Amino acid sequence: MSEKLRVFVSSVQQELEDERVIIQNLLNTDPFLSAHYSPVLYEFEPASPNKALDGCLDSLDGCQVYLLIVAAQYGTVVGKLSITHSEYRRAKEKKLPVLAFIKGDRKTKRENGTEVLLKELDNDGPKYKRFGNVIELQKEVRAALVRLLKEQFGITPSSDDNEIAQQTIEATSTFESHPLKRLRWSDLDHEVVHQLIVAAEGDVAEKLPANDLLVGASVRGLVWHDPQAGEHYATAAGVVLLAKDPSAVFPQCRILADSYRSEEPDGDPGDHEDIRGPMPIAIDRAIAFIDRNTRHPMRIVGLNRIRLDEYPAEALREALVNAAAHRQYEDAGRKIMLEVFSNRVVISSPGLPPAPITLANLRKGKYRPCSRNPVLAQCLSYFHRIEERGSGFRRMHDQMLNHGLDQPLLGTDTGYFQITFPGPGENLDRIHVPQAQLQVTPAMEAKLNQRQKRIMKHVLETGTVTRRWCVGQFSIVNDTAGRDLKELTHLGLLISRGKGRAVSYAPRAPSEKTTDNRPK
Repeated sequence: MSEKLRVFVSSVQQELEDERVIIQNLLNTDPFLSAHYSPVLYEFEPASPNKALDGCLDSLDGCQVYLLIVAAQYGTVVGKLSITHSEYRRAKEKKLPVLAFIKGDRKTKRENGTEVLLKELDNDGPKYKRFGNVIELQKEVRAALVRLLKEQFGITPSSDDNEIAQQTIEATSTFESHPLKRLRWSDLDHEVVHQLIVAAEGDVAEKLPANDLLVGASVRGLVWHDPQAGEHYATAAGVVLLAKDPSAVFPQCRILADSYRSEEPDGDPGDHEDIRGPMPIAIDRAIAFIDRNTRHPMRIVGLNRIRLDEYPAEALREALVNAAAHRQYEDAGRKIMLEVFSNRVVISSPGLPPAPITLANLRKGKYRPCSRNPVLAQCLSYFHRIEERGSGFRRMHDQMLNHGLDQPLLGTDTGYFQITFPGPGENLDRIHVPQAQLQVTPAMEAKLNQRQKRIMKHVLETGTVTRRWCVGQFSIVNDTAGRDLKELTHLGLLISRGKGRAVSYAPRAPSEKTTDNRPK
């Protein structure tokens, strides 16, 4: 099996929009299913029913699996059959595997056409499963798709894959898949959409076509199509991730940040910010809030002058992503809380970890990943380049220890899940220097002569150096000093400031450009 199997999801759109989005999300976020299947939902229905049918059948012809969901309504009729019924007939004609799922029991009242379709299913013999809610539907769909892979290709999930899937399905909130009608596609932040699609697909294009953005957002369960209105709207997950101000729809979609001068809240924070905006951008702003309210000692390491962070930004980002991805969004009265104290940083997320995850398991690092909001978790992992599943808390633990600090503390407080990052206190020397921040690598240092090494040490200690200092220090002529300084600027280690006799040289910050065209 070299390519993913395309699964055509067939149903009456308006009636079963929740179920369609849920199944799309399941196939996109379940690690085992997403490795072998990709969902296909025909959402771009033209005004003409005949053209809509042609488009649906064309899409179906490119698929290898047909997945049918039936409830009460028969749907739009073209000729003698509904579009859904015609799709079923085409799947039979092409001899595709048919996976059928019926909402409700035999007593459920259905339209006449729907009863005819169900009778045809009975006569044709494909086995179908009944479901009562989206949790049952996800379990039945996953089981059917797993069974199909085993029968046709001998591919089976591991016991861990199955347990993670079971726990995630049972823990999954229906919040993020709600097909709301609050925000149209045109109301969303398309720059953030572009960032998501580029990050998710590894596309380096500077500007993607608008239709590609719409399709990308739809495939990921962030946008849905209402054929009656002829509009695309954001799902709840789309609002959280892509709305210019999600709190206008969901007041709980904010990060309340406070910075205190002491070890306890005093009612008068030195800095405060009510952070709103698309959640990926809000997380970046929260990191910036921590950055401006914590210490950044400078340290000289070899020929490097490095600005250190009081806390590892990667661990803080992971905690904020975790808070946004796994919180209880049904709790509309509480927001994510970010508190910066003189000796610690605390991030509080509404809601306790979803069962079966416990605090004891998290503290021991012995748990299987389980996501309350898998679509949000996956999309935020694209934005922030964080592994969406697996050992997030273990990574935070390791990042703190590698930074020279104590491990993060996990706890709860009045219904909030809290992560506390202990700081270094007054002993800033315990903070480790990340090797990635070394601007002058050993290989680059080997290119320098002894004078140039001493020049770099001097400029790191004092902040600046001049040609006159070099002449006096090394008893060399002006041209030799100029060549040394010019070579250091060519290597991207120094940057010149001023002109003529007033020119001086300072350490080049990573964000500064060199003054010549040679590679840095």
